[in-house]
Amino acid sequence: MRTVLVTLAGFALLTAGCNSGSPDKVGGTAVAAASGPTSVSTVVVESKRLSTTIALPAQLEPYEQVDIYPKVTGFVETVTVDRGSRVKEGQVLVRLTAPELVSQRSQAEAAVRAAESQLATAKARLASDQGTYEHMQAAAKTPGVLAENDVAVAGQTVSADKGLADAAEQNVAAARESLKSVSQAEAYLTITAPFAGVVTTRNLHPGALIGPASGAGGATPILQIVNDRRLRLVVPIPEAQVGSIKVGQLVSFSVPAYPGQAFRAPIARIAEAMDVNSRTMPVELDVRNLEARLSPGSFATVKWPLERGYPTMFVPTTAVTNDQQHTFVIRVRNDKAEWVTVQTGQTVNGESEVFGDLAGGDQVVKIATDAIHSGDAVRVQSGTAGH
Repeated sequence: MRTVLVTLAGFALLTAGCNSGSPDKVGGTAVAAASGPTSVSTVVVESKRLSTTIALPAQLEPYEQVDIYPKVTGFVETVTVDRGSRVKEGQVLVRLTAPELVSQRSQAEAAVRAAESQLATAKARLASDQGTYEHMQAAAKTPGVLAENDVAVAGQTVSADKGLADAAEQNVAAARESLKSVSQAEAYLTITAPFAGVVTTRNLHPGALIGPASGAGGATPILQIVNDRRLRLVVPIPEAQVGSIKVGQLVSFSVPAYPGQAFRAPIARIAEAMDVNSRTMPVELDVRNLEARLSPGSFATVKWPLERGYPTMFVPTTAVTNDQQHTFVIRVRNDKAEWVTVQTGQTVNGESEVFGDLAGGDQVVKIATDAIHSGDAVRVQSGTAGH
């Protein structure tokens, strides 16, 4: 029995000695594996021109819009239209009454008649004195008939008469202008449409007293008219997308009122300046709306064409990653990882446009992660260098 125990103890010591060498071997294998190249899949950086569309919000606005205010003070007598009424250019919209203008017209007409009477008197006096002066000049040719002083006085009288006649003519002109001003004020009592369109707002009714101070004071207008047969589609273009705008280019858009339908309109006007608050540039599309299907004020979604006139680099979106300081891709060169800082542009069909120290044909890690550090050894999996 003692011999058996000694034999077992020796076997246990031998077994323990063998096991004591195993951890070193296992640890060495793990260290070797950790320090070996990282296996990665790569793709090739593509150089091509961007051509896509992006969805942008926009709003339809009337091509022309005006609030109707009176130019003279008066009472509303009639309003011939209401909200939704279609009007033609020059159509009568509102008639006002102003009794004080009748009195002003009578006074102005009386002033014209008085001025014309004074002018007639002045001209008659001028004609009489002119005749006397000419007669005296003829008589003075005979020595001793008239004194030279009498002739001179007659000439001065004629000059004074001419001055009075000129003044009377100016008085007549001024009186006629006053009468014309009253007539113009009376014409303002009839308000007509400045352009063809539709009445969108009516605020006042017969009997209301209104005046020209309404517009200046920001009071309520009588009517509002918009031209809805031609609209402006105003699109705020983000700063990063303003480089490829072309006047005349056709752009598609849709509105909630007609789901599934696309409308097209050309780019007509470009602001050429950024809105510093929104960092966008307003661009207008000229929308023909002859059938009045589209309504001013409607929201629209525009498929804005985005193109670049030069080729840029594209990689899969998964190839772009970032840490707290950089956005980068991992380029593989000579079996080494290399971080390349990039700026991203547009994303199209799972590919991101990138700007940085890249060239077409470069290989980058397909699924980038900051766990792969710049300078790490990598091993490219066979058959992965492509899209």
